[in-house]
Amino acid sequence: MSQLGHDELEEMADEYDLSDMDNDMDDEYNGARVIGSDSDDEEQSVTDTTAAEARKGKDIQGIPWERLSITREKYRLTRLSQYKNYENVPNSGEKSQKESVITEKGENYYDFHHNSRSVKSTILHFQLRNLVWATSKHDVYFMSHYSVLHWSALTNEKEVLIDVQGHVAPTEKHPGSLLEGFYQTQVSTLAIKDNLLVAGGFQGEIICKFLDREGVSYCCRTTFDENAITNAIEIYNGPSGAVHFMASNNDSGIRVFDMERFLLCRTFRFDWPVNHTALSPDGKLVVVVGDNPEALLVDSTSGKTIHELKGHVDFSFASAWNPDGFTFATGNQDRTCRVWDTRNLSKPVTVLRGNLGAIRSVRFSSDGRYMAMAEPADFVHIFDVSSGYNKRQEVDFFGEISGISFSPDTESLFIGVWDRTYGSLLQYNRRRSYSYLDLLI
Repeated sequence: MSQLGHDELEEMADEYDLSDMDNDMDDEYNGARVIGSDSDDEEQSVTDTTAAEARKGKDIQGIPWERLSITREKYRLTRLSQYKNYENVPNSGEKSQKESVITEKGENYYDFHHNSRSVKSTILHFQLRNLVWATSKHDVYFMSHYSVLHWSALTNEKEVLIDVQGHVAPTEKHPGSLLEGFYQTQVSTLAIKDNLLVAGGFQGEIICKFLDREGVSYCCRTTFDENAITNAIEIYNGPSGAVHFMASNNDSGIRVFDMERFLLCRTFRFDWPVNHTALSPDGKLVVVVGDNPEALLVDSTSGKTIHELKGHVDFSFASAWNPDGFTFATGNQDRTCRVWDTRNLSKPVTVLRGNLGAIRSVRFSSDGRYMAMAEPADFVHIFDVSSGYNKRQEVDFFGEISGISFSPDTESLFIGVWDRTYGSLLQYNRRRSYSYLDLLI
């Protein structure tokens, strides 16, 4: 990933904020500010949006288009033409378009349910967007500035789990754990599975918390390399059932931790910074993507490369396995997501493209029926896997995406939106056909 200082990252993040788009539009549209206004009055006027209100015509984000001098459709066109996609390889987006397929949009697999304005989901690095996780259709965890928060979609209440702005230290003693902990941790990535929460930081910090225990259980620093940022965390169960997690770092390393024994058990080295990893359902293979156009399929025990995946033309920041155990996806800054099949790795199954920019996050539903693909902003695409990824639902909104997450039961899809005025958490619920109810009417 890009090796920028924190101040430069802040500037880069500001560049992607929609308020800059508004500034560009001020002259053309008589000063109308659509997104990112700093007005306190406008902030107070923006409220939650329910499914019932959306069906009556209210904008899902509460944007008052009727009071603005620009329509939503015209603003969308301007946004598409002016949004700046970050690329490490110049013109990678144009190069990749030739291979991508045109998929049929207009499907509706998940219905809008609620937009929660009190959830201010934020990001710290513009290339890392794995900061929203759902452990049920009601429980969501996310980063908001210097706090790891839990949000209940049932009670509409949030709780601070870890305040990383001050001093964070473990309350348990384990070998290798830094008992002195950390100060002012800049959380770059987050992962939660079942009962374990792991946060990774800009200086290689790892903070582990079990949700059913008080305090933090384990703190360590993966590396003291100046290029230490933790880019991604993958939590999984080992062959024995023990909880493990895999940390991907910018120092070109992957480290595997055993959380039953609180030990670093394996380290793998590569020739370039590792931005994301995904472990196959059987635990035997790892997809490794990073600052290299080629992705790797690696043996999870030895770290030996089994196959190089060729096709992308820029750096990748997302990967995910389908629960079927055969297919997996990689998301790249060349604006494409490639789906691969382990039974024939000579070419991708399909090449899917976004509308606006890089593919920053990819998730499969736990039943393998759907794959969600998030761009850096404005668009999340939900593909029907059974259609060969030819049919999709397009979720269209405005704002940077901090993360996406299906609930484990597949019933909900949560999208974190980062924006100064319209930042929120979008919830979509899976559409079901309850035809048997028609008999009661």
